[in-house]
Amino acid sequence: MSEQPQPTPATPGEEAPRPGSPGLEESLREVRDSARGAASSARLTAKAMRRLIAADFALARSAFGRALAWAGAAIVFGASAWFLIAGTIIALLQRSGFSWFQSLLFTALGSLVITAFAAWRVSHYFDYTGMHATRRQLSRFGLFDEDGDDDEDGVAPVAKEPAP
Repeated sequence: MSEQPQPTPATPGEEAPRPGSPGLEESLREVRDSARGAASSARLTAKAMRRLIAADFALARSAFGRALAWAGAAIVFGASAWFLIAGTIIALLQRSGFSWFQSLLFTALGSLVITAFAAWRVSHYFDYTGMHATRRQLSRFGLFDEDGDDDEDGVAPVAKEPAP
């Protein structure tokens, strides 16, 4: 009969090596491979973040251009054609029995409505310049978190309990 060698009993302070457990070199190789994988993942994440920021800047540029176009349209409309239309409306209102004051008032109110619409369109397109997707991603990374309610000195406000 052949006898298999028995593992030597471990001393009280040390553990006996488990059968099938990797050696030190293999463990270091696994750690190195994991570190390379993490570095590769970080590199890919940085590339994706750069692409996101570039796309967000492109959207912001486009939105800014559109907002300027709408602002220009509002200025051109308000400064040229509206003077002619307003004069015509004032003349028609006066001819139909309104006083000069009433004719001018109604025309001015119409001008304010058109100006408010143009301002609403400008604010709509300027909202796209806020780079919201980039902010969301940076907040996910824990950078530039704008939701914090901390004071300037870094001390969080103490919540007050309701009085009984």
